[in-house]
Formats: sequence, C-alpha cells, structure tokens
Amino acid sequence: MNRTMITAANTMNQLQKHLDIISNNIANAQTTGFKKRQASFSEMFVQQFQNQPNIDAEAGRLTPGGIRYGVGAKLSQVRISLAQGSIVHTGRDLDFALTVENQYFKVLARRGNQETVSYTRAGAFYLSPVNEDQVILVNGQGDPVLDENDNPIVFDGDFRDIRLQDSGVLSVTYDDGTVREIPLGIVEVHKPQLLQQIGDNLLSLPENFAELNVPEGEILTNLQGGARIGIGLEQQALEQSNVDIGEELTKMIQVQRAYQFQARSITLADQMMGLINGLR
Repeated sequence: MNRTMITAANTMNQLQKHLDIISNNIANAQTTGFKKRQASFSEMFVQQFQNQPNIDAEAGRLTPGGIRYGVGAKLSQVRISLAQGSIVHTGRDLDFALTVENQYFKVLARRGNQETVSYTRAGAFYLSPVNEDQVILVNGQGDPVLDENDNPIVFDGDFRDIRLQDSGVLSVTYDDGTVREIPLGIVEVHKPQLLQQIGDNLLSLPENFAELNVPEGEILTNLQGGARIGIGLEQQALEQSNVDIGEELTKMIQVQRAYQFQARSITLADQMMGLINGLR
C-alpha cells in the first residue's frame, strides 16, 4: 500500500508541473511572438524483484525476468515549439514579423546590473530618444534592439521614412535624400532546448554555457553577410502566439483527470490500510 501511495504522490507532483506549463501557454495566447511549451513524460526509477531464484527454471522464457515496479512518472523534457504563428498586419512601420520558424531578433536585455544578448520573436519595436539629435530602437521593455554586429541601433532622429529592404536591412531615409542602411540582428536557432527563458518572452544562452562544452554554432548562428539571404521578415506586421487554446484546454482536462486518478489511488490505499489495521 505504501508503494502505491508513493507512486501516486510522485506522479501528482509531476502532473502539477505539466498543469503549470499548460497554464503558462494559455496565459500567453495573446502574447506577440510567444512559442508554446510542450511537455513529455518518462517512467521514473524502476525496481526489479527476482521472484524466481532458480535460473534453470527460466529456460525458454520470452518475457523479462523478475517483477518490475515503477515509482511514478516524471516530466522528462519541456520543448519549445517553433511552429510559425499567424501573421497580423498592423500598418505600423516599426512592427516586424519573422516568417522563418527558427529565426529570432537580437536584443540587449538589461536586468539589474547585467546586460545579456537575448533573442525574441516579438517584433513590436519603438524609438527612444538618446539625446537631442539621436534615437535608439528598443523593444516593448525598453531593451535595445541590436544589429548584426551586436551594436544597439542608433540613428539621427530627423529621418523622413523607415523601410525594410531585402535580407532584413532597415533603410532610414532623411529629408536631404541621404539613406542609411542598418542590418537588423537576427539569429537562426538550431537547438532551442539549450536556451534558457529569462522572462519577457526572451531567450538567452544558459548561465552555465561554458560548462556544457557545446560550440555556440551548434545552438544558434548569427546571420551575417551572404547568410542573410535566408532571412524571412515582413514589415508592418506581427507574429501572433502559436498557442492553440482549444488544444491547451483539452490537455488541461486530460491532465486534471489523471491528477484525480492518482489522488483516488492514495485514498483507496489509505482505506485498505485502515481495513488491515482494523483486523483483530
């Protein structure tokens, strides 16, 4: 009975984590550029009891020897789904939507005294004054948007027009007819599971990146030069979240039902132990 209760309690703990992931997906269903998280489970530690001490008696047996007991299920992996979200046209010049699934904008996330190059699919950008003459391109949290060389995008504020050219290049036109071209910083992510979430819909390399012994090029590639030909970017548009509310609500019901089953197992095991203790 005690094993039943332990197994159920372990599984309930992991199911609660799955519910938290589903809840986070639903809460971000309207967040620009948000990518849903998907959970997968695996069996926890399995203990084997050898119920046949005579090995010779096992001759010809096709099934695994012994009796195997699991101790519940665990949340083995949480993956980021890179599936493309729907594109909504806004008519705003500083709204940009990435149209290739594994491409991300680069921003300089400032959290406390730390600055970290981070990555996001949210392309709603704004202009913030640097001084009397210049402005800087920032995201909704005020983090500077970076160019292909990881420099903040700063330019004179007396421009006439901003247009997106091929390969993700911003073309800033001034009243005197001069044009300044600025390549937006964009990366291709190959292994999103190795990136960490730092909040505000941002991803970054993990803090223990140096200890992983994984080349940065295996995780992501900074698109520069000829590699920028493959950039998919649309101006005056935003990518919506790829969360399917109907799918997430269905998962929530299934997980809640599984949680109830495990809770019921604990109740039944407790009742059976009560009956045993009541025997005279």
